[in-house]
Amino acid sequence: MSNSWSPSSWRKKIVTQQPIYPDLVHLEETLHRLAKLPPLVTSWEIENLKHQLGEASEGRAFLLQGGDCSESLEDCETDSIVRNLKVMMQMSFVLIFGSMNKVIRVGRIAGQYAKPRSNETETRDGITLPVYRGDIINRSGFTESDRVADPELLLRGYERAALTLNFIRGLSGGGFADMHHPENWDLEFASDSPRARRYHEMIESITTSLNFMEAVLGTSISQSKTIDFFTSHEALHLSYEQAQTRRVPRREGWYNMSTHLPWIGYRTRDINGAHVEYFKGISNPIGIKVGPKFEPDELVELVEVLNPENQPGRITLIHRFGADDVARCLPPIVEAMQNSELKVLYCSDPMHGNTFSTNSGIKTRSFDKIASELELSFNIHRKMGSILGGVHLELTGDNVTECIGGAGKLTEPDLEIAYKSQVDPRLNYDQAMELAFLIADNMKSNKKILER
Repeated sequence: MSNSWSPSSWRKKIVTQQPIYPDLVHLEETLHRLAKLPPLVTSWEIENLKHQLGEASEGRAFLLQGGDCSESLEDCETDSIVRNLKVMMQMSFVLIFGSMNKVIRVGRIAGQYAKPRSNETETRDGITLPVYRGDIINRSGFTESDRVADPELLLRGYERAALTLNFIRGLSGGGFADMHHPENWDLEFASDSPRARRYHEMIESITTSLNFMEAVLGTSISQSKTIDFFTSHEALHLSYEQAQTRRVPRREGWYNMSTHLPWIGYRTRDINGAHVEYFKGISNPIGIKVGPKFEPDELVELVEVLNPENQPGRITLIHRFGADDVARCLPPIVEAMQNSELKVLYCSDPMHGNTFSTNSGIKTRSFDKIASELELSFNIHRKMGSILGGVHLELTGDNVTECIGGAGKLTEPDLEIAYKSQVDPRLNYDQAMELAFLIADNMKSNKKILER
């Protein structure tokens, strides 16, 4: 990295998707306080994840990245965190059992508080106000005071992220993750689900096998009692990210210590822009959202700028084309990466390209389209000799009705039953588990091909 780079060098570039604060003195004071607070994650956790993502790019692991579209500060509560972790745990063990492959669990959690927006303002009943940009920036209520960018929310976001991470670490490193007690991961409202019944049959088989192996060995398998769980968010609010960017002893470079896996959004991918300038200098693994308007040559240049040493595990391409466009858009991207011999992990985001609004104005997604894009992505990668090594999903452990279709056969009128998202629609438990079984079947096919 050039000596001209620093955590603040992005300020010399064209910056987009940033809030406008009316009180800049208050903002700078808040950022100064934030920069003195302890890091949320550690460099060895970040390097561990980078190593595992490198394995996933070679088919020796699979990335399961999932969670809320946009976290709410109010949802930093025990039940909400536990429910989301339960869904991720259940999905990951479906993938492990179905594919006999390692799964990397990464949550969209403990920092997904800012959202990119298409418009600067929103108008309701003739009143125009700044758009809601996420709980770390302003508030969702439609009043002038709600929509003012408030620097204090940066500290509230940091605090909620710290509390969430502390709780997750306690759960994942303790009895909650013990394979001997899979009942810890049950969701009370999902007990009658067909997917839950199939899942419990699978878990019973795993537990029986685990007990058998421990009886044969005469000792407990300690690795069955803990898991790794990493965090991710879109590094959108650059002042917040800068305040948590640090050097660490006995390691070279800089680390974004607010999350393990930050990603560049589709709207902030400009190679000459502020976000790319910031990402150039951090040592974390990086996600890049890749959509239909991303030209292959443009992406090659961006990957080379962000990963000049072609380091495995550094770049995850999260492609989000939509079911109708993936067959047209994905092959040129894969071909460009192969021709340039760039080491990347391919991850399918089948959510964002399949969003639409109903006649009544409710934003939703079709489960059939989501499943179709996933299937097509697996097939395209297999045909081209590349590996789809991950999936990126917006999902929740809450009993919501936000996406239509799936085994529950939700229709547009059903959306009004339990639509809770303030931004984008999420998969519910049944839909998430249905996708997990679909992914597991495709992972099994991938493994057979790699073993030939």
